[in-house]
Amino acid sequence: MNIANQLTILRIVLVPVFMYFLLAGNMTLAAGVFILASVTDFFDGYLARKLNLITNLGKFMDPLADKILVMAAFICLVEIGTVSSWAVVIILGREFIVSIFRAVAAAEGIVIAASWWGKLKTNSQMLAIILLLFNGTPLEIMNGQLAQIVLWIAVALTVISGLDYILKNKQVLKA
Repeated sequence: MNIANQLTILRIVLVPVFMYFLLAGNMTLAAGVFILASVTDFFDGYLARKLNLITNLGKFMDPLADKILVMAAFICLVEIGTVSSWAVVIILGREFIVSIFRAVAAAEGIVIAASWWGKLKTNSQMLAIILLLFNGTPLEIMNGQLAQIVLWIAVALTVISGLDYILKNKQVLKA
């Protein structure tokens, strides 16, 4: 259990803490915990590459931790009425489709690496969540309009990255 994997596990452990603060209405603490968890995503990957700590556990857990954090945030934001369920259904749908697609590929011995579209998608989703968490606080930007714009950009990138995975690896569908 190296430092990179520990940071990934920390991200997962922070999810219920984040959810507690968000659902209790403390948006500032929720945002702080979410930002901390999001920052671990950068550092676990950086340290894994820099210190040659890449493991199979890390390859599996890192994207899973991202999905757990982001999906928990979006579902809670729907629950409190901050986000349209349409946006979250599109994002969840893409995650299920790509995860199943990757599982089928793996069963055929095909490894599908993360693309820069996928990384851009994750970063845009995290930025959208951070901006949405500041709705109704003194730190709110442009009366929440920026948060909504970034959210729909994240939804568009979610669709684009999903299509990118499938189109670049369509041989999986022929197997």
